[in-house]
Amino acid sequence: MASMLHFFLLLGSLMVASAGSLNENFDITWGDGRGKMINNANLLTLSLDKASGSGFQSKNEYLFGKIDMQVKLVAGNSAGTVTAYYLSSKGSTWDEIDFEFLGNLSGDPYILHTNVFSQGKGNREQQFYLWFDPTADFHTYSILWNPQRIVFFVDGTPIREFNNSESMGVPFPKNQPMKIYSSLWNADDWATRGGLVKTDWTQAPFTASYRNFKADACVWSKGKSSCNSKAPSSSSRNGAWLTQELDSTSQERLKWVQKNYMIYNYCSDTKRFPQGLPAECRSTK
Repeated sequence: MASMLHFFLLLGSLMVASAGSLNENFDITWGDGRGKMINNANLLTLSLDKASGSGFQSKNEYLFGKIDMQVKLVAGNSAGTVTAYYLSSKGSTWDEIDFEFLGNLSGDPYILHTNVFSQGKGNREQQFYLWFDPTADFHTYSILWNPQRIVFFVDGTPIREFNNSESMGVPFPKNQPMKIYSSLWNADDWATRGGLVKTDWTQAPFTASYRNFKADACVWSKGKSSCNSKAPSSSSRNGAWLTQELDSTSQERLKWVQKNYMIYNYCSDTKRFPQGLPAECRSTK
């Protein structure tokens, strides 16, 4: 127990909080001009047309953190499009924490698709409808990632919790630093109604917008974490995310979302796992 406390004190000693203009934190990496930073780099837009989509990635790699981004999704007939916003490491045994927004016909709801990969293994999908129109305004999509759990939030409301189940033999993302990525791309072979609804290119270009990025996180650079300093611990307020768990109110909000808005849960899909549900599903509270 003492060693764990020591670990958190070390980890909490040098938090890095990132905010400010988006060009300080991100590079547009593909799309041949379809990704743009405007308004003094306080707004980033990605666009998709028949020739190409676009994407960006963070300048920094992170190993644990609380990541926030405000996103306004493609409006109108967005069927066939996917807006992905995720953390990912590199290599064949990568870790990944995914938000993917699956477009739909005008008037039909977006599907928010989530997944967690550890050591190259995913297949942990949970999908949700949202309780608002995500194209009408910006909304905050957050990932809490600490050594005990990963929590997905929408406007501060938790929608999914993935707990560390290493004691049951389930790998947990904790050793590989990850960058933040986002892309807008055409996936009409599967994104909308299993690929039945195709992208209507007469509606192009499709555009998604981003602003107000914030990361309270441990930055990984040159093989070292910014949180490995032996200096005295920062205030518990600044490092609260390191040990954050859902309190009783947040647990109730999580249950509300999952009861009313969850449309797919791999932990309930007995047909998909005839040999038995994954171990982390059996450990769910």
